[in-house]
Amino acid sequence: MTNSAVPRLSRRAFIGGIAGAAVLAGITGCTLNTPASTGSAGAFGGPYKKNIQMVFFSSPGNYQGVQKGWFGHLVTQKFNMSLNFVAPNVAGGGDTLYNTRVAAGNLGDLIIVPTGQKFDQLVQGGLLYDMSSVYSKMTNIKKYDAAVQNLNKGKKGTWAIPAQVTALKPTEPSEGLDPSFGAYLRWDYYKELGYPQMSTLEDVIPVLKEMQQKHPKAGDGKTTYGFSLFKDWDGGMMTMAMQLPRMYGYDVINNGFVFAKADGSDYQDIMDSNSLYIRALRMYCTANQQGLVDPDSPTQNYSTMFTKYQNGQILFGFWPWLVKPSFNTTQNLSAGKGFQLSPVGDQNIFSYGNSPYGGGWVFGIGSKAAEPERAAAFLDWLYSPDGISANNGAISASAGPEGLTWQLGSDKKPELTDLGQKALLSGGATLPASWGGGTFVDGESQINAQGVTNVDIDPQTGLPYNYEFWPSVQKLMSNPVIADWQTKMGGATSDIGYLQKNNQLLVAPGTGYAPPADSPQISTIRGQARQIIIQNSWKMSLSTSDSQFNSLLKEMQTTVKGLGYDQVVKADMEYAKAQNDLRISVAKKFA
Repeated sequence: MTNSAVPRLSRRAFIGGIAGAAVLAGITGCTLNTPASTGSAGAFGGPYKKNIQMVFFSSPGNYQGVQKGWFGHLVTQKFNMSLNFVAPNVAGGGDTLYNTRVAAGNLGDLIIVPTGQKFDQLVQGGLLYDMSSVYSKMTNIKKYDAAVQNLNKGKKGTWAIPAQVTALKPTEPSEGLDPSFGAYLRWDYYKELGYPQMSTLEDVIPVLKEMQQKHPKAGDGKTTYGFSLFKDWDGGMMTMAMQLPRMYGYDVINNGFVFAKADGSDYQDIMDSNSLYIRALRMYCTANQQGLVDPDSPTQNYSTMFTKYQNGQILFGFWPWLVKPSFNTTQNLSAGKGFQLSPVGDQNIFSYGNSPYGGGWVFGIGSKAAEPERAAAFLDWLYSPDGISANNGAISASAGPEGLTWQLGSDKKPELTDLGQKALLSGGATLPASWGGGTFVDGESQINAQGVTNVDIDPQTGLPYNYEFWPSVQKLMSNPVIADWQTKMGGATSDIGYLQKNNQLLVAPGTGYAPPADSPQISTIRGQARQIIIQNSWKMSLSTSDSQFNSLLKEMQTTVKGLGYDQVVKADMEYAKAQNDLRISVAKKFA
C-alpha cells in the first residue's frame, strides 16, 4: 500500500467527523428506485446490448473477484458490464502480481496504479490505451482538464486521468471533518481516568496501561491491548511506524526513506537515530515491554485487526477511518462507548491539502481492452455527481446512490433515507433485490480510489458529497460520547475544527507530485534496503529490552548503509525538495 493512498481503505467512514449517530424516527422514507441505464454511456454509443466483464487491476484495492451488491448492480444497469478486480494487496502484496501481468503484456481492461514510475512504465511499455480519440466525449473529467493535461504532459497522448482531483483550494485540508491521522483513544475509558494530560505522544503509554489494568478483558472475554499492528501495507518501511511522524506534520516521499515536513522546514532520513520513525519503533518497544502490544501483530492482517477493534479489544488507533467505523456504532455510542480524538499537547498533524492536479493514483484503460470506449464511459462516470456519490462511499463518507440512501428533501437539500440511516449511521442495512441484494457494506465499490474528492461541492445540492457536512445528518449526531467530547474539547464540533482552532493541523498543499523513475542501481539498493528495514523494524518494535532495541538499530543502520543506502537517501532528499517547490508553486497558482 503506497503512502499516497493514505490507507483510507477498506476503511469505511460511516460517521467520520463528529463520530457516530443516532437514527431518529420521522425521517422521510426511502423510495427504492432501480438506477437508470443512462448517464455517461449515452455519449459513447450506449446503452449497450452485449454484457461484458472487464478486468480491473486496482493497486490500492483490498478485494479480488467480481464486484457484487449494489455497486455491481449499478454498473451493470448503466454499462451492462461487470467488474472483475485484481488486487496486489490481496495477492500477497508487493509488485509480484503487477510484474507478472506486465510481463504478459496485459495488466487489465481498467487500471489504477500510482502516478509516477508505474504510470510511466505502462506508457513506455505500450500497456495503456491512448484516450485522445474519446477524451472529447468525457464531459465529466473535462471539468478537471488542467489536471489531465498536467498528468500527460510530455507524453504525446492522453494515457490516463488523475484520481482525487478537486476544484477546492490546495491550502485547505482535503479530509473533511476528520484528519487522516490522529491520536484516537477509547474516550469512555479516558473519561473514567479523569482525562489525564498528555503533553507528547509517548504520554499515551501510561494512559493505555491504566486503561488496560481497569479493563483487562473486552466484552467478548479476550485480552485488551493498547496497540494492534499488522504487516499488510508494509512497503518502503513498517507502515505502523509511519504514523508517528504524521502526528508531527511529516509524511514520507514516494514510499521511500525520507520524511518531509508539510511546510518544507525539515527533512528526515528514517535511519537517523533521532528520526521520528525510530522514535515510533522505540515507542512500540516501550509499550510492548508493558504488555500493551497485541502479540498477534506480526502475523495478522488488516481484516483481523479491524475485527479486534470491533470487539473492543484495542484501546488506541492512529486512523479515525479505522477506529470509528469499527467501534463507534450507534449501539456503542448510545451506551457511552466510543473512540474520539484525544488532546496531545505537542501534536501538529499532517493534512493532505486539496490537489488541483490530483492525488497519487491514475486511472487508465488497458491497451488490449475489448471495448475501450465503454471503459472510457465508465471512467468518466466516476467523475460525475452520480459516480462520485456511488464510488466514494467505502473510503470517504459519500452517501451512495440518490434514491437509495439519500434524496432531496422538501427544502431541496439532501437527507438520508431510512435505509441510508441504517446503512451509513447504524452499522449496516440489507438491500432489496432490485438493488442487488446483500448488505450495503458488502456492496460498496471495491475500486478504493476516488475520482473527485468527497469534500468537493455537489452542484445539485450546493453541499459537499460528504454527508457528514449535511445539516440534516448533523441533526442526527447526538449521543453521550460526542456530547462529552465536545464539552471537554472546548465546544469543538469536528476533529479538524478542533485541530485548526488549536494550531495543531499542518496542511501540505496538494500537488499530485510523482518523482522520476529510479536508476537501476538506486532501484536495486532500495529494494534490498526495504527488506532489511521492514524486518528489523518489526524486531525492534517487539524488543523485550532497550539494549536489544539499540543493538538491532545499530545492526540495521550498518547493514543498509553497507548496501549503498546513502545514495537512495540522497535521491529521496532531492525528490522531497522538488515536491516542496511544487507545493509552493501550486499554492500560489490556485489559492
